[in-house]
Amino acid sequence: MLRRINQALPGLIVGIIAFGAAVQLSGVWFVSDKLRYSTGLWMGIAVACGMAVHMAVILYDVMDLTEKGARSRVTLQYMLRYAAVAIAFFLTAYFRLGNPVTFFIGVMGLKAGAYLQPLTHKIISKLTGENDESCGESGCE
Repeated sequence: MLRRINQALPGLIVGIIAFGAAVQLSGVWFVSDKLRYSTGLWMGIAVACGMAVHMAVILYDVMDLTEKGARSRVTLQYMLRYAAVAIAFFLTAYFRLGNPVTFFIGVMGLKAGAYLQPLTHKIISKLTGENDESCGESGCE
């Protein structure tokens, strides 16, 4: 289903989760409160995945709108998305649901996932046996 919305979305989500796993495995050994470290991180990773899906759905939805309508819809959704992230961050810190620093690092997994997406796309394509003809002979860049 995610591939129908956006071809890059599955690779992006795999990259976000891989980033989360790397941060979890590398950092959990150095903190005293391992539970809050982990819950903050994975809440941030979940928010990053939600943001990625939300962005893909919004981009898919605005394809049929005029340029002005699309711009206003994307801007509104952008503000709502970041307000939701700010609220989640506040709730994490206020109710001590997780470490706010690792929550932020988890949300930054969206950026790391974007950088990892070409690599994860190639890995997913090889694992599923798909060949991306849209890239041509030189490959995707």
